[in-house]
Amino acid sequence: MAAQFGLGPIGPMLALPAGWRLAGEQMVGFPAQGVELHAFNGTWQGVPLRAWCVAWDPSSPRVQFKPVLAPAARTPTQFAALEPGGAWIAVNGGYFGANQSYSLVQQGGLVLAPNIKALTRPYQGTNTTYYPTRAAFGLSAFGRPVVDWIYHVGSGNAAIYAYPAPSPNQLNAAPQPVPSASFPAGAVPWVMQHAVGGSPMLVREGEVRLTDQEELIDVNNTQRRPRTAIGYTATGLVLLLAVEGDNAPAAPGLTLLELARLMQSVGAVGAINLDGGGSTSISVAGRTLLQPSDGSERPVVSALLWRDPLRTGAAPEVPRVVASPPSATVSA
Repeated sequence: MAAQFGLGPIGPMLALPAGWRLAGEQMVGFPAQGVELHAFNGTWQGVPLRAWCVAWDPSSPRVQFKPVLAPAARTPTQFAALEPGGAWIAVNGGYFGANQSYSLVQQGGLVLAPNIKALTRPYQGTNTTYYPTRAAFGLSAFGRPVVDWIYHVGSGNAAIYAYPAPSPNQLNAAPQPVPSASFPAGAVPWVMQHAVGGSPMLVREGEVRLTDQEELIDVNNTQRRPRTAIGYTATGLVLLLAVEGDNAPAAPGLTLLELARLMQSVGAVGAINLDGGGSTSISVAGRTLLQPSDGSERPVVSALLWRDPLRTGAAPEVPRVVASPPSATVSA
C-alpha cells in the first residue's frame, strides 16, 4: 500500500503494508500531528524482522528535525538527554571512526562534518587514493527532502555538488578524477538546510538503486545485519527505518538489497543507508527500542533527533541557509 498523508488526530499519516502497526504506546508525549512511530515484529518476505519506522511531516511546525554532531562519541539516548529541551526520538547517524565523522552532518545550513572526500583502496599492489561520491539525504529550506550522490568540491567543505549518477569508481580499476563542478557530468550545487550522509544509495526515483560498488562501501552488504536508513515518500513524508539484527533467529537483520526493498515497500521513493551493525539504535523517551547487537547502545558521533522546538521557549525554526566555514579534508 502506498504511503500517504493523513490527519494525526483522525488517523495515521502513513498507511503501511500488513504487519506494521502504529506504536501508540511509545508515542506518549508526541504532538497530535507531525511525527509518528510504527513497529513491525513478524516475518517479512520470509525473513524474521523486528523494525521501527519513524514518519515525519516536514511541514509540521510542532516537530523539529535536527542532525547533531558530538566532539566525543555518545549513545543516541545520551544525545537526546543532552539536547536542550530533550528529544522525542534519537537515532544513530552516519559513519565514523573514533571521534571523527566520515559522513555529512549539516544543521541549519552549516556543514558540521563532510562526507568522506578521499579514501584508499588497493590497486595494482599499491594503496591508491579514490574520491567517491557518496549518498546523502537532504532537506531544503522549503522542507523538500532529497537523496543524491554528493561531493564537497574544492579545498573546503562548503561547496557541495550533487550528481545524477555516482562517479563510476570500481575496485581493482584506476580511480576516477576528483569530483568537481563539471565531473561527473550534470553537477548542480546542493544547497540544504539539514542533511546527513551515509552510503550507499538504496532507492532513487522510486526504484531500487544500490551503488555500493561505485561508492566503494563494504558494510557486510550481502549479509543480514542491523540496518538504519532514511528516505522520503512521493508526498514528501520523511521515513526513518531502524532494523534490529545479529539476534537470530528472531531478528537476524537485513542485507542492503533487502533494506532497499523494505524502504520501497513502506513508500520510499528515495532512500540511503546510514551506519548500521552495532551502531543501529533508536531511542524514544529515553528507552532503547531495539536490542543492540553489541549488547548495549554503541556510542556514535552523530545522531538524528526529532524534538519539540517549543521546549526551549524558542519559536519554531525559520528555514534559512547560511554560509559554511571551510574545514579540513577528511581522508581514511
